[in-house]
Amino acid sequence: MDQEQNLISIGIDRLLAPFELKKLTPDVDTSEKMVSTREVYRPGFQLTGYFDHFIYNRIMIIGKVEYEYIQQMGATRRREIFEKMFSYDIPCMIFCRGNVPDDEIIAIAEKSKVPIFGTDAPTSPFMGRIIAELSEVFAQSTTLHGVLVDVYGEGVLIMGESGIGKSEAALELIRRGHRLVADDVVEIRRISDKVLVGQAPPITQYFLEVRGIGIIDVKTLFGVESIMPRQNIDLIIKLEEWSKETEFDRLGLDDEHMNILGLDVVCQSLPIRPGRNLAVICEVAAINHRQKKMGYNAAKELYKRVEDNMARKAAEKAAKEEK
Repeated sequence: MDQEQNLISIGIDRLLAPFELKKLTPDVDTSEKMVSTREVYRPGFQLTGYFDHFIYNRIMIIGKVEYEYIQQMGATRRREIFEKMFSYDIPCMIFCRGNVPDDEIIAIAEKSKVPIFGTDAPTSPFMGRIIAELSEVFAQSTTLHGVLVDVYGEGVLIMGESGIGKSEAALELIRRGHRLVADDVVEIRRISDKVLVGQAPPITQYFLEVRGIGIIDVKTLFGVESIMPRQNIDLIIKLEEWSKETEFDRLGLDDEHMNILGLDVVCQSLPIRPGRNLAVICEVAAINHRQKKMGYNAAKELYKRVEDNMARKAAEKAAKEEK
């Protein structure tokens, strides 16, 4: 069967520390063992001898059910199955719940150079954790010019032309108790069908450029409560120079969107004029966006009231005319 293709690969060794995996095949060199897909695989059918459509390039997970089935197999059959399974280029096999394969399985794995690891974690939670980790590693990614801040729990990406005041708005938000995620360059990953996550490149993490002052270390100046390593992108605010010729949305009945990595994110254009408090407006925009997600839209409520008022007056007028 054709295997899944991914241009990105990570070494199996990268998973050892964060998941506290115990290496059960010490003689197998794992330095060049790679995995290139976010999916994992529980080889149930393969344990019965069915190897058609075997997706062997995934991490193999042996849970309680698979382990007990292996224990019930005869020695000859077990040897045949694992010799066949390990003839494929499997990245690795992980036994969950503290279960350990017998010496013969380990010997076959070492001969075939397939690493086997063990973990005390329950199968389902472990699979959830490792899929989440691999999903982030293999997620689609891009970079955008802007400032990402956490405002009342909403990830707000502030965009606009260079020098328009993005960093200054972020600085005021930080002073008001909100948190900086990234300044200037925002690395964005699509980790699921609905979620975009942004963070700063490691070299610029927690630094903020303020024109006239220079580079400041937000973590040092304002403390750890003023920073956040990553955040979902919930709302985009585009700062634009105010112009009489430009029409800006005044009601907000219909949301505009910006497409990032195939996902549409609500985008609001904010005209810049002297005297406008950008930080306060960004706060209100974040709260209003959260309110909309909870099902309440102030603009639509006002529109409904206007319609109801017009209908009431029309009814009163018709009643008077009948008299």
